Amino acid sequence: MTHRSWLYAVTAATCLAGWGTAAHAAGLPASNPFATESTLPYHAPRFDLIKDGDYQPAFEQGMAEQDAEVKHIAENPEAATFENTISALERSGRLLDRVAETFNGVYSANTNPTLDKVQEIVGPKLSAHSDSIYMNPKLFARVQFLHARQDGLGLTAEQKQVLDVYYLAFVNSGAQLSDSDKAKLRDLNGRISKLETLFQQKLLAGTKAAALVVDSKDKLAGLDTAELTNALNAAKDRKLDGKWVLPLQNTTQQPALSSLTERETRQALFEESWTRSEKGGENDTRDTIATLAQLRAQKAALFGYPNYASYVLSDQMAKTPEQVHSFIAKLVPALAAEQKREVADLQNLIEREAKKDGKSSFPLKPWDWTYYADKLRKEKFNFDESQVKPYFELNRVLQDGVFFAANKLYGISFKRRTDIPTYNPDVMTFEVFDKDGSTLGLIYFDYFQRDNKNGGAWMSNFVGQSKLLGTKPVVYNVGNFAKPAAGEPALVTFDDVTTMFHEFGHALHGLFANQTYPIVSGTSVARDFVEFPSQFNEHWALDATVLAHYARHYKTNASMPANLVAQLKKAAKFNQGYKLGEVVAAAELDMDWHSLAASAPKQNVDEFEKSALGKMGLDTENVPPRYRSSYFLHIWANGYSAGYYAYLWTEMLDDDTFAWFEKNGGLTSKNGQRFRDMILSQGHTQDYAPMFRAFYGQDPDIQPMLASRGLADSK
Repeated sequence: MTHRSWLYAVTAATCLAGWGTAAHAAGLPASNPFATESTLPYHAPRFDLIKDGDYQPAFEQGMAEQDAEVKHIAENPEAATFENTISALERSGRLLDRVAETFNGVYSANTNPTLDKVQEIVGPKLSAHSDSIYMNPKLFARVQFLHARQDGLGLTAEQKQVLDVYYLAFVNSGAQLSDSDKAKLRDLNGRISKLETLFQQKLLAGTKAAALVVDSKDKLAGLDTAELTNALNAAKDRKLDGKWVLPLQNTTQQPALSSLTERETRQALFEESWTRSEKGGENDTRDTIATLAQLRAQKAALFGYPNYASYVLSDQMAKTPEQVHSFIAKLVPALAAEQKREVADLQNLIEREAKKDGKSSFPLKPWDWTYYADKLRKEKFNFDESQVKPYFELNRVLQDGVFFAANKLYGISFKRRTDIPTYNPDVMTFEVFDKDGSTLGLIYFDYFQRDNKNGGAWMSNFVGQSKLLGTKPVVYNVGNFAKPAAGEPALVTFDDVTTMFHEFGHALHGLFANQTYPIVSGTSVARDFVEFPSQFNEHWALDATVLAHYARHYKTNASMPANLVAQLKKAAKFNQGYKLGEVVAAAELDMDWHSLAASAPKQNVDEFEKSALGKMGLDTENVPPRYRSSYFLHIWANGYSAGYYAYLWTEMLDDDTFAWFEKNGGLTSKNGQRFRDMILSQGHTQDYAPMFRAFYGQDPDIQPMLASRGLADSK
């Protein structure tokens, strides 16, 4: 996923511009690293100089400076022009952008109590700052004046798009509301911002507290030596001598559930995950999200929308909640049939093993699924994840896999930079070069799990690309892979490999940005389009040429045997009733929460979720949602409200695109250049449907997606 933290979800104002000139910010002491533009390559953040105490004053001064800049634009006595209004807005807020992009990256990946407090204080202020810009009547009058006359202004295609984006941003931010409704909107935005911050902090604390603690290694039977060492080290980090700790990942299912042989331990781990934010006390998020859902519905009603989903989807590719539901409905018949088959197969395996061992059988439960699915996969395909893991050493996957595929497709190359400071010792930095040797930008990789890091994986920018501002992209990929013990190789699962390719697909979208104006640059696109390049890039993980290049045994350097490659590819389509089902359930849960009307009462979270899951026509008891309401970070704090369906929608787009590639020669520089030219480098300079149609030759088709999942023939 791309990562848009609360700042970008709250205010588009901080997206208006990139890095400032070398001029000193008058209200900040010279000792504050944000006071002047970074002198590092690509204006990368000065992590060697930045202290936690630098953020708050830089935010305050950044907002003050942009307030003054916007006031000057709005009260300009000259008639509005694109240059003195729109371009001026794009150049404003340089200091604010500088501190915001740096803070967002560090806060999400390496937070601490000081940064938590900064977010708590600054979030509502940024919301109010955004409101002051987008509800400024004089400023909107200038934008409206230009928008009404755009055909006669001699604008380029990109400038016309930028003007449309600005106009809609003002309208959707309340510029046309009455004064009383503007006041209501300001209040709602401030309260929503506070609650999103509160949710994120509660979830991080609750996830850490809910880690499974056991007092006997026997209870962790089935884990390998490295996993046991990690569990022991996690306990030591928490000063729990004589214990073992399994920290939680952000998803409902946990990686260890596929290996743990003790059913009681599996159940305990699953339940810790399932209830991490529903245990009462200070880390319980239920009241927070129930209030958030209410406030968002009330906000949508101010704009005349029946619910928040309708408000959010108005500028997305799908356009309406009805279109989203129609799309998902096309998946349900094949998916429901597949889930029934998988449940029957797993229950049969449980009963066969019980009979063989002379033990009592038991009904399949969610904490049993991945354990028995892994056994069934071994039985069907003679495939064991532990067989392939030695062939996936993280650095080799990155450089000989992810980078290699990018070089074959787009001709780009990479050089490790150890001279550029980072916010954590685990972070690696690379400079990126285009096929003609010119510089493209900089990329950071932060792959290992930490207790002070949000769960999941994401991409974002420290510096955005803009010809207007003369900036090139500085992007980062963040993951949550298990960190190896000192001296041990960083072996990852194939799911982790896929995540690396996925997030790098986002990075390519950012690195290939080629826009003049920041507001339409790179990944500044709709939720149901932004995941398209990333999911498309996943396909190259299993491409024969790419896989052969990176899948080598970490000890012997031997290539992965052909039979194991074949098993890996077959196994990739296994268990799709679960893999697709958990995402569909989460997407529908998101849509249900954000389809509540403003008049609806505050919901009982447990009852609402039970009702929502029960009406989907899927087996949500055995296949629970990938994220439960109470720990659904995407939708409550990370900008994916009424947008989690985007992962499915863009999977349709990416499978269509990969089908096109396969018909036209696959992994070739010609195909890569076409994709770069027509999709990756376009940002939001065009509407999404025509952009996709121009590449694919027709509207999106769901059949390649079903075929990719192995569900095309399901009834």
